[in-house]
Amino acid sequence: MKYIPIAVAVVVLIAITGLFKSMYVVTEKDQAFITRFGKIQGNPTTSPGVYFRVPFIDKLWRFEKRILEWDGHPSEVTTKDKRFIAIDSYARWRIADPKIFFENVKDEVFAQSRLDDILDGTTRTAVSKHDLVEVVRSDKERKAVTDGNQTEEGQGELQPFTIGRQAISDAILMESRDKVKEYGIELLDFQFKRINYAQSVQTKIFERMIAERKQRAEKFRSEGQGRAAEIEGTKLRKLDTIESSATREEKEIQGRADAEAAGIYAEAYSQSPQSEEFYNFMKTMETYKLTLTQKDTLILSTKSEFFRFLREMQPASKADLK
Repeated sequence: MKYIPIAVAVVVLIAITGLFKSMYVVTEKDQAFITRFGKIQGNPTTSPGVYFRVPFIDKLWRFEKRILEWDGHPSEVTTKDKRFIAIDSYARWRIADPKIFFENVKDEVFAQSRLDDILDGTTRTAVSKHDLVEVVRSDKERKAVTDGNQTEEGQGELQPFTIGRQAISDAILMESRDKVKEYGIELLDFQFKRINYAQSVQTKIFERMIAERKQRAEKFRSEGQGRAAEIEGTKLRKLDTIESSATREEKEIQGRADAEAAGIYAEAYSQSPQSEEFYNFMKTMETYKLTLTQKDTLILSTKSEFFRFLREMQPASKADLK
């Protein structure tokens, strides 16, 4: 009798453990189903809530219900016009049928591998059927943006195309969507993430672009220097014209001022004979001061008009000196 409580406790513990093992929760992001001895039991559970299973016999499998992303690996492809390009693409997908998905790919890791094979192969095939311009461009109405310095024929014009990048992406999506259905996968979207020249080609293209840019830069510098010289020449000509006009105007103003001053002096000193004689005397003294220095030597007759006032000067008497 003493072992009955222990047995009851063991049974209760096993029952509680079995209860917890039989319960499972499905969240909003999950979809789940049960397998019993490797066989799927019933339909997948997609609604969130608490569910039950046979403990220790049934196995729970969970799969994402949300949209998943496939990020492809960059791969080199040859276009129809023999251009070597590197393409990087991505896609979005979801598990549409968990039962088929489980039977064919088991988990998301293997599903990503299958998507790699299908999408990479389909992309290579689609790109190889089209020229580079169709793979790169989508807008047929787009106009080239130029700086107006293109000189060679055809420069500054975009090559026309008929299909375009978006149409190629849609074709890859439709073809791949049919292929992944057998895995319980629904492919929602496919796009090119990056399209570039292959690494082996990029170096030569960049070198050519650098050479072209340097050539154009040298052309612009030459044109700029020529224009600068032209502007400098125009500036000097205008300065010469302005200076010449200013000098001429200065001479004219100075002449008018001198004439006006002479008229004023003449009018002032012509008031009387003494004033006129004093004016002549002052002007003569100014002439002496301007023309005669200690270093000058002049040989002139004493009868020269230049020394008229010196001749007329009388020596001072002793009385005047006192």
